[in-house]
Amino acid sequence: MTGHHTIRVARVYEPRSAGDELRILVDRIWPRGLSKNSADLDEWCKEIAPSTHLRRWYGHVPSRFREFRERYVTELGDPERAAALAQLRSLARHHDLTLLTATKELETSQATVLAEHLRSTLT
Repeated sequence: MTGHHTIRVARVYEPRSAGDELRILVDRIWPRGLSKNSADLDEWCKEIAPSTHLRRWYGHVPSRFREFRERYVTELGDPERAAALAQLRSLARHHDLTLLTATKELETSQATVLAEHLRSTLT
């Protein structure tokens, strides 16, 4: 079945909720303190994460978020990220997605930027 499906963002440390159909980790680095055996996720899509250079530049400094968003969306056009983005779009057409990240500040995270981008580009 295709149609409009939910794309939400959550911390990877949170337990699976009733609305979590597919839980996909979108961080490049594995979350601290979380074993791969105890991680309740369906996929790890590290290719979609911002480049190491961009991630380090941003450093979750709130005043840099607007520029980070612009740079990250530009990076999503890179071949490696574009392929991963196409895969996530395909999944989002058929399933509810929960994009997982380790950051505490969800509102200014790359997972939130990615979720917004996915929602805006699904047709």
